[in-house]
Amino acid sequence: MASTLRRTWAEIDLDALARNYKALKKHIGDDVKFMGIVKADAYGHGSVQVSRCLQDAGADYLAVSSIDEAMELRTNGITMPILILGHTPRDQVEKLIENDITQAVTCEAKAINFSNEALKIGKTLKVHIKVDTGMSRLGYLCDGDFFDGGIEHIVEDCQMPGLDPEGVFTHFSMSDEEGEEALAYTRHQFQLFKDVIAAVEEKWGKKFRLRHCANTGATARFPETHLDMVRPGLLLYGYGDFAKELGLEPVMSLKTAVQTIKHYPAGTKVSYGGTYTTDKKTRMGVLPYGYADGFLRSLSNKATVMTSEGKARQCGRICMDMSMIDLTDKKSVGVGSEVEIFGKLNPVEELAEAAGTIPYELVCAVSKRVPRVYLRGGEVIERELLLRLQP
Repeated sequence: MASTLRRTWAEIDLDALARNYKALKKHIGDDVKFMGIVKADAYGHGSVQVSRCLQDAGADYLAVSSIDEAMELRTNGITMPILILGHTPRDQVEKLIENDITQAVTCEAKAINFSNEALKIGKTLKVHIKVDTGMSRLGYLCDGDFFDGGIEHIVEDCQMPGLDPEGVFTHFSMSDEEGEEALAYTRHQFQLFKDVIAAVEEKWGKKFRLRHCANTGATARFPETHLDMVRPGLLLYGYGDFAKELGLEPVMSLKTAVQTIKHYPAGTKVSYGGTYTTDKKTRMGVLPYGYADGFLRSLSNKATVMTSEGKARQCGRICMDMSMIDLTDKKSVGVGSEVEIFGKLNPVEELAEAAGTIPYELVCAVSKRVPRVYLRGGEVIERELLLRLQP
């Protein structure tokens, strides 16, 4: 491994990703399609490499947040269908069509804009209609008193020239939560989604080719919601309780190496603000890993990392580029020794719990200055650093 990668790096196990995909395909069955969520640089794992792996494995669709994310995939040889979940400006419709990219339609105004732009060039834009069943974010509002009006707008928009409404989808807000309230809410969302589809298809006189609503929680827990396609997010990458239940593996291992060893007497204050004071003679290791790399400052004095001799406690406030760990009882861990921040040995879920957040935030927080190292069969097949090194 090149010396520049011995600062802090993320190892991406593509074999684990492929195994996770196969396990999820077995879980959902052959008749259900699979959409891989690769937005936000595939949750920090590298969207191009993850998409290549999924394309080779036989996945059916990919989902991203923006046209820039979609074009990154297209310009790097990804040919499979791509759905943009978020906003695309109307002046980019021609680019969507030219690159065979599917666009989510979330309201009538967007449908009108997309239709008009497609008509200008005499072509058709493939779209998926989004229904707001209770996430209260994006989509046609169809609950309660809004049902009839929502159905009318969706039918009208499905009939607009220049649009090919291939699919319809919604998003669950509580499918990964425990308790009767969450269960009831998810069931309500699913029933409403089915009611909307039935009403739209009856009035429209056509059927959607793809119906999808199952995110990570629903993919794992509610097989009745799988419909035509599932779109698991973090589950694919092997994190969370559902991943453990399904035997999935974490794909990313975030690692660093001890930069310096210092010895301090009892009573020494460590790092900014003096929030940690040594209570004994302490052998302290300095890691070249800080909040600019993705080590949340909120984890100061709460996190533990994994060394070759077991877990070591992080001490003092996490700095922009560095953090400190107590190595007093880890005599064989010295300068240059490898440390796992999270991964197969030190679960990201434990770090997330300490930070009072979710694993999504921690994997997405791994910054662009952290090189990604891609592995197959335990061997490095590609390295990627997202810094601008060329003029």
